[in-house]
Order: sequence, then structure tokens, then C-alpha cells
Amino acid sequence: MRRRLLAGFTALAIAMLGAVILIKEVESYKEEARADEELVSVLVVDDFVPAGADAITVSGAVRTEEVPTRLVAPDAMTDISGASGKVTTTDLLPGEQLLTDRFVDPAALAPEGTVLAPAGAVEVTVALDAQRAAGGALQAGDKVGVQLTSQLPDVDGLTAYTVFKVFHQVLVTRVEVPTDAATGFLVTLAVSPADAELLVIGSTAQALYLSLETPAAGAAGTTASTSTTSGGDK
Repeated sequence: MRRRLLAGFTALAIAMLGAVILIKEVESYKEEARADEELVSVLVVDDFVPAGADAITVSGAVRTEEVPTRLVAPDAMTDISGASGKVTTTDLLPGEQLLTDRFVDPAALAPEGTVLAPAGAVEVTVALDAQRAAGGALQAGDKVGVQLTSQLPDVDGLTAYTVFKVFHQVLVTRVEVPTDAATGFLVTLAVSPADAELLVIGSTAQALYLSLETPAAGAAGTTASTSTTSGGDK
């Protein structure tokens, strides 16, 4: 009986030893294969990056890592400079390789019928009738001139108006067309924070007119043009 037990334990020990030796040989083979495999440097996400982040933000959240060629994604990036001027289309998660198709031009993310305002600009929406909105022929992406008028004191029963400020090449970022004649066009303009105040005041006083401009139109400036009419409103 003892001999049978001893033989059984011996066989089990030999089997376990053989399994350990086999595992070590397999691991050794894998290590040798990895050592012989070509490595490629790619960018890997280190910290979470939200969708819409620019390349500068992303550059601070990635690291360079050497990855075996067989594991490199087809669109893996090796240099963040290729994403200059673009933004991420989706959240980037730690551990994933940075891919070129994760970046697009910012304009591609703008809602349909709109364009993005330039960096540093603010958007102001003004309600205008067709006469003041270049006949209603405006659309997102157009450049317009903005004329701000002011009423002068009446002289001999005549009412005079002056265009005291003109802005050129102002970007239209969105246009909402009225559903009926009683509703004005809602035109959103991208302007500097300093100019936004003037546009709001001009819109409230119904003293603002837009003119559709070509790219060759002049730079922003001030005019002193004055027109005179017989009393009444403008």
C-alpha cells in the first residue's frame, strides 16, 4: 500500500515539476520574442482629456511609450504637432494610443447652420428687420459691416442722423430667419468684448444696420456721415 502511495506522490511531483518547467520555457520564449521584436514610439494618453480639447491641452496629458509593432494602431500618433489647430472629437482615456482620427477642425464641431467665433471674441445676437439685416440675405460665415447711427438735435424742424461708428468684416456666426413678418431676423455676430457693448446699445435703440461685405472691404473705422430728414422717426 505504502509503495503505491509513494509511487503516486512521485508521479504527481514529476508532473508538477514538468508543468513548472514548461511554463518557464514558454515565458522565456515570449521574452526572447519580445526582445527580438521591433518597438515603435507612440503617444499614449496619461490623463483623462475631455472632448473638444485643443492640441496644447492634449500635449500635457500624453506620454511617449515604446510599443511592439504588432500592437501599434494604424492611426497612432508619434508627434502632437500634427494636431495643431484641431480639437478632440471624443473623450480620451488613460492608456489608449493617441490617434489622428480623434482630431478635427473646430468648425466641424459647430452645430449645423453656425460657424465658430474666433478665439477671444464674444457673440452678440441682435434682432433686426429685413431692412436692417441686409435684406435678410445673411447666412452663417458671412462678413458684414455694422453701422451705428445716432439722432442729432432737431434744427428748424428737421431731424438729422449721423453714422458715428462703423465696424467692417464682422463675422456672422448664426442667423435665425423669422417665421412670420412680425418677427425680426436674429443675427449673431462675433465681436470683441469692447465692441459688444456698443452693439447691444445700438440694437436696443434700433440704431443698428448691417451691410453685406466682400473680403476686400475696408478695416474698422469711424465715420462722420450725416443725413437730414423732415421730423419723425428713422
